[in-house]
Amino acid sequence: MALAAVIAQCAYDKRVIARLFRGNTNFVFTPNTKIPVVADSIVCKSSYVDITMRDCELIFSKGNKTWNRSLSGPQANEIIATAIAAGATSEGAAGSIIENISKLDCTIDPNEIMKKAGGGSQCTFETGK
Repeated sequence: MALAAVIAQCAYDKRVIARLFRGNTNFVFTPNTKIPVVADSIVCKSSYVDITMRDCELIFSKGNKTWNRSLSGPQANEIIATAIAAGATSEGAAGSIIENISKLDCTIDPNEIMKKAGGGSQCTFETGK
């Protein structure tokens, strides 16, 4: 759920997911409704030489519409750290570190999450492509 939550901040109606990620489950959500969080590509770069560098480029599409979102600083760092925690692998050379996720496809079920039984979030993604 953490990866879906940090990506949702960039392109989706983030209010419900932000509430859930903060642990706030005391609200009503439409029954049998799930929230998709989908990204075509997430490429984040950081450096162990220029330790101030944190950049991410996210690409989303829906139907025939595609849009990009560029992030830097703390927002990029949050995505990098969360991607690593979710199992993304790092690549890089010559002082750079690259996190590359493609085909991110998450489904968030707020009503299931509100039960606090361990369910309600499913994500798949590919790394290193």
